[in-house]
Amino acid sequence: MDAKIVVNSVKKNFNALPVVDGVDFTVADGEFVAIVGPSGCGKSTLMKIVAGFERPDQGAVSIDGQPLTKPGPKGIVISQHGSVFPWLTVQQNLMFGLNSGSDSEKAALADHYAEMVGLKGFENAYPHELSGGMLKRAEIARALVVKPEILYMDEPFSALDALMNLKMRNELLRVLAEERHTVLLITHDVEEAIYLADRILVLSPRPTRIQASFRVDHAHPRKLSHPDLLQLKEDILAQLGLSGL
Repeated sequence: MDAKIVVNSVKKNFNALPVVDGVDFTVADGEFVAIVGPSGCGKSTLMKIVAGFERPDQGAVSIDGQPLTKPGPKGIVISQHGSVFPWLTVQQNLMFGLNSGSDSEKAALADHYAEMVGLKGFENAYPHELSGGMLKRAEIARALVVKPEILYMDEPFSALDALMNLKMRNELLRVLAEERHTVLLITHDVEEAIYLADRILVLSPRPTRIQASFRVDHAHPRKLSHPDLLQLKEDILAQLGLSGL
């Protein structure tokens, strides 16, 4: 597969403190790559660089062979902090990023994506009227409706309870089975990475580098109790200095 994202020797310091120290990796078109690492290692900083919101001090990022210097229309970020406007309904939030078509066409497209993520019947609800899981569905639909080629996901489900987290993982996989996206996921949850990703990159402590890479050669849906995946979890935890947990 062709490379969609290329990260080449990226370095980043903050106030002379090295945070990202020579990171290299590629993400193929349509691939789902998860990045895990210890707390404070620089995961979110790396994501901001790859998404174009931070400039590296050294190195470069390219998308489809073109240098990335700022956020572009090919990618959109789904973060743990939320991105919907509280004064707009679900439908209005989904229509907000649409720049072409009549109002009725925009509304129809917004309603299609609301239904896709399980929000049919809640199109006219405001964010404060939604549960935490429903709000996260709205954020995912708001990202998908503009048809990005790349989804940058920075711990998107970390604020949810355990059961809703599991449900949202399955919802994401269902959506990705219907629409093709390249996905880069930052997570502190090793099981989440194993459940979702095609490949997992493990970061070192700060200043961060790619410490190890693991391919997940199991079709979806995956059972985390499978011996291969249990061993993969052990191998990743060992890289994180948490062997035996």
